[in-house]
Amino acid sequence: METLLLLCYAACCVVIFKVFKIPLNKWTVPTAVLGGIIFISVVILVMNYNYPFSNIGKQAYQTVPIVSQVRGRVIDVPVKPNVMLKEGDVLFRIDPTPFQAKVDDLRAQVKEASQNALSLDSGLKQAQASLSKAIADRDKAQREFARYNEGHAKGAFSDQMVDTRRQTYKATEAAVTAAQAQVEQAKNNLNSVVNGQNTKVASLLAQLRKAEFKLDNTVVRAPAAGYVSTVGLREGTMSTALGLAPVMTFVPVDAESQKMYVAAFRQNSVQRLQPGYQAELMFPSIPGTVFSGEVVEVLPAIGESQFQGQGKLLTTADVANQGRVLVKVKATDPRLEDYQLPQGSQVEIAVYSGHFKELSLIRKILIRMTSWENYVFLDH
Repeated sequence: METLLLLCYAACCVVIFKVFKIPLNKWTVPTAVLGGIIFISVVILVMNYNYPFSNIGKQAYQTVPIVSQVRGRVIDVPVKPNVMLKEGDVLFRIDPTPFQAKVDDLRAQVKEASQNALSLDSGLKQAQASLSKAIADRDKAQREFARYNEGHAKGAFSDQMVDTRRQTYKATEAAVTAAQAQVEQAKNNLNSVVNGQNTKVASLLAQLRKAEFKLDNTVVRAPAAGYVSTVGLREGTMSTALGLAPVMTFVPVDAESQKMYVAAFRQNSVQRLQPGYQAELMFPSIPGTVFSGEVVEVLPAIGESQFQGQGKLLTTADVANQGRVLVKVKATDPRLEDYQLPQGSQVEIAVYSGHFKELSLIRKILIRMTSWENYVFLDH
């Protein structure tokens, strides 16, 4: 940038000296040189602060590591690399045999438990009938004992006969207590429900839902619209549910993420970086063209300054790396859609804060001149 300004200033000086026929002597030449240095220095300093520029930028995009929810042998990998997929398209399949067997077994258990639950009502009625019979036997034994006890007082019955009726009455009283307990147990079994279902049935249904979830996840699908760049998975590979070993990497693609770029600006100009400011983007892969954009967000933290709590103190080396301010910029120029740019393309960005508007023209000229320079490069 400084070189371009110096060349422009030198060209202007040559024209002025030629047009006005100014002589070259010890006064005019040093004056032109010194004046140029002061003028260009002031312009550069004021412009850099109010219209910051960064040549460190790229389209930052996120990827999704694909990990299966279940462990099993891969039997099919229909996905092709770098082919656009819709959400829900199949990435690969795992052998469903053991998971299908588990689902079938639990479905049978649920059916059996449901039948047993239906029999609980008849069990309660049977227990209540047994209780009624036990009460009737107890009442009969009680009357018999009372009659014999009364007759014994008049000398009609012996002590043994009275004692026999007393023991019979006590036995029937115990039978009533046991029948009452059976009725209560039958009621508890019948009333033991979770969300309107018998507890046994509810437990089996929960296990069935888990088994069905695992069975469904033997088919791994695309989480969104996007593509898989490299497909190294093959049939016969054992896929695990460990997040430490993803089997492939999925790249989501949407219209908004395609327009987002991130650039690193010097901390000196952070006061002139605000959401809503206009911006211009220049791509080395599209020489000679500058695109309009808008500042979306200034990230509130600088990554180089982060640290995690450890069992040691911070050192000078931990704070020596200063880092830059990351700014998210959205490309708003519709012309950009006419170009095929790979995700992660490099970008250079200038931000226009609106202060000292006269100098914004210089920044626009410089960024366009730099864009034309992208036509010239050498590969060794």
